[in-house]
Amino acid sequence: MEQDERPRQGGPANALIEYQSGSVVSRTLSKTPNGSITVFAFDQGQELSEHTAPHDAVVLILDGEAEFRVSGVARGLKAGDLLLMPGNEPHAVKATKRFKMLLAMLR
Repeated sequence: MEQDERPRQGGPANALIEYQSGSVVSRTLSKTPNGSITVFAFDQGQELSEHTAPHDAVVLILDGEAEFRVSGVARGLKAGDLLLMPGNEPHAVKATKRFKMLLAMLR
């Protein structure tokens, strides 16, 4: 089991990761046989191309704005929004503005 001890101290979720110009940055907070929790920071215009994952995932937008496309349907999300992405469904994401998200992968 891998754990990052810093989140145990509490504090703003938005401070768990910093933006990097022209990049997508990720940081795994927890990884167990039951799933993982990872935070991401996307600079504006960065994206992840369409892909699938075998398990359900929950996304919480921490900062900024993004467009998620799940099974061909586009959804604009902003800070505070939550999205459930079903396993085995194609999905993609694009940063319409810089944004940060928390991704919980469920197994």
